[in-house]
Formats: sequence, C-alpha cells, structure tokens
Amino acid sequence: MTKTYLYIILLFEKYYYLRNEGEIVEDLLEGLKEKLKQKGYKLTPQRRATLNIILENQGEHLNTEEIYGLVKERCPEIGLATVYRTLQLLDEMQIISKINLDDGCIRYEFNADGDEHQHHHLICQKCGNIIEVELDLLEHLEEEIETIHDFEIKDHKVKFFGICSMCK
Repeated sequence: MTKTYLYIILLFEKYYYLRNEGEIVEDLLEGLKEKLKQKGYKLTPQRRATLNIILENQGEHLNTEEIYGLVKERCPEIGLATVYRTLQLLDEMQIISKINLDDGCIRYEFNADGDEHQHHHLICQKCGNIIEVELDLLEHLEEEIETIHDFEIKDHKVKFFGICSMCK
C-alpha cells in the first residue's frame, strides 16, 4: 500500500468520523458548558474554537503553538496567552490530556470518555509519526504490582520508539 493511498484512507476516515459524530460533538460541548458553569466559567467563543480544533484533529497530538495557529485561522483576534489558559483549564477539568512524547514540547489530546487509563503510543524515530495503541496489556502486571507492593495504581503511560511501516 502506498503512502498516498494510506493518507487518502486516513483523510476519508477522519471526514467520515467528523461528519457522522457531529451530534456527539454538540452533546460534548453542551456537557462542557455545564461543567464550566458549575466551576464559574463560560464556554466562550475562544474556548469553543480551541476545543473544536482539538476534536477535529484527534490523533494528531498537537502542541500549543499548532493549536494556536489553527484557532487563529478561525478567531484572528485570539492571543497565544488565551489559548494557553484555555488548554490549562481544559486539562484541569480532564477534558483534554497533556502528553509528553519526548520531543521537547507538551502535546494535547482529547480525553475521550474520561478514560481512566491513557492509551499507549508508538513513535517513529525516522518520520515522527505517532500511532495510538488502544490495547491495554498491562492490567495483569498492574494487579501483581498492586498486590505485591500494596500500591493503588491510577494510571500508566507507555511509549514505544521504533520505525513505522511507512519508513521501513
């Protein structure tokens, strides 16, 4: 399978997801609006635009500057500080998660369903491609660690570094 063909498939899947999950996004925004209201905040146009960019770019693992650039296209008046504060607020409310992929910057991703466990990442050392792995094969290991050490594990993060199929 060529890189171009694979890219077209990925674009189609992303378009299909966004088109058919629009109602879910609206429900999510309504839930967010309620959460913000409970904490004394409002869902401002800037916060909504920032969250929309994260939702529309799921799996892209954007950093703050990338998010800012995309939000600025829709809200030219927005400042970088506003995006930083919005990301911090969304992270504190566990709507998004900060991830460190050892590339020198903090990246963000949507925290789907308030996941208790973060998914894992495969990171290509040639092209920088990041592949999400939804499997959680560490549950048995967690149980053993909890039992042996009388330790309650809340989460774990795993990153695998290697060469992706497109770079082989």
